[in-house]
Amino acid sequence: MSHPSPPAAHDRGRSAPTPPDSATWDHPEPLAVESAPVPEYGSGSLADLLPTLAAGMGVPGTTAAIPELTPADRNCVFLIDGLGWEQIKDHADEAPYLHALLGSSRGGTGRPLTAGYPATTATSLASVGTGLPPGAHGLPGYTVRNPATGALMNQLRWQPWSEPKAWQPYPTIFQLAHDAGAHVAQVSSPTFQNTPLTKIALSGGTFHGRLTGEERMDLAAEQLAAGDRSLVYTYYAELDGAGHRYGIASDTWRGQLMYVDRLVQRLAGQLPPRSALYVTADHGMIDVPFDEEHRIDFDADWELRAGVALLGGEGRARHVYAVRGAENDVLTCWREVLGEQFWVASRDEAIAAGWFGPKIDERVYDRLGDVIAAARDDVLIIASEREPKESAMVGNHGSMTPAEQLVPLLEVRS
Repeated sequence: MSHPSPPAAHDRGRSAPTPPDSATWDHPEPLAVESAPVPEYGSGSLADLLPTLAAGMGVPGTTAAIPELTPADRNCVFLIDGLGWEQIKDHADEAPYLHALLGSSRGGTGRPLTAGYPATTATSLASVGTGLPPGAHGLPGYTVRNPATGALMNQLRWQPWSEPKAWQPYPTIFQLAHDAGAHVAQVSSPTFQNTPLTKIALSGGTFHGRLTGEERMDLAAEQLAAGDRSLVYTYYAELDGAGHRYGIASDTWRGQLMYVDRLVQRLAGQLPPRSALYVTADHGMIDVPFDEEHRIDFDADWELRAGVALLGGEGRARHVYAVRGAENDVLTCWREVLGEQFWVASRDEAIAAGWFGPKIDERVYDRLGDVIAAARDDVLIIASEREPKESAMVGNHGSMTPAEQLVPLLEVRS
């Protein structure tokens, strides 16, 4: 898509530094940064969805990026937090309606989208709403360093507070569609109406708060019918919450999935003429066992802590901020300790590999860790003292594995 010219953007570090000679290591060679499965930015990522739908509605300043999709006058996006592609494939009994729609995904190709890196809610919602990859919209993780203060900022909860429009200055696709005369609405929990994340990622048109899933489905269908050209977004979070707390192998999570399956069917049955419903997600999820082999505790590991000023991100997608002058030492240590289970990259290596998109805005560069670690195996870097709640979660996400990265784009048309 095209936006107004961004602030100075650059393509730093396109030539990744030569890795150390493998002969210097006393263990197998670390995972190559280039071997990480980079999200499909520009043609099949979450950031490409709304620009494609808006372009099909004739919204100026947008470009269709997902070639498989057919334009519709009325488009509804139902984003279910935590509903990964692999989870639908593996749970046909609990989600028969969703499972039956797998072949409709991505314009009938039966293929998923990629969430973007990291595969986490704040990053993905910003990608959906702005139509930009993380390196441009600037929410590149669960927690990242604020260069202005030097402190970590939680981008999901927006703590500590930072001026939203300065943090993410681009207009949302919803706003562009509204300005172009389309009927635009968000239907979600009232809790989210005035949050900074909603303001910078999902604003434009009218927000409608409804408590129950059934109310949201019914109102989303009504809003879709309210204009000749409509763009409606609705959201459900509880599946993700059940996964974090109990895991995707739990009865609680499976019960939530059954409920979500019924919600999608309810909405699909009410579509007005000339409508397309797209069911997608912000990320998938994996369960990680509670033992020292699978949960590496940063707070108890002197090697990983050495030279580290701040630990950001989350268990499967870490931003590591080094003490000034210690960047190379931290990179070497993290590769030596974790390099067989994590893709461990310097900031410039991750940028060169395209983890955060094709380019990085200048204002975003220093938000990224000096070292970035993305899990390949079923393992976490927890921080039991600094992050007790996050460290106790059963289900986790964030990295570039298929279970986390692949999300559906299921389609129903009227």
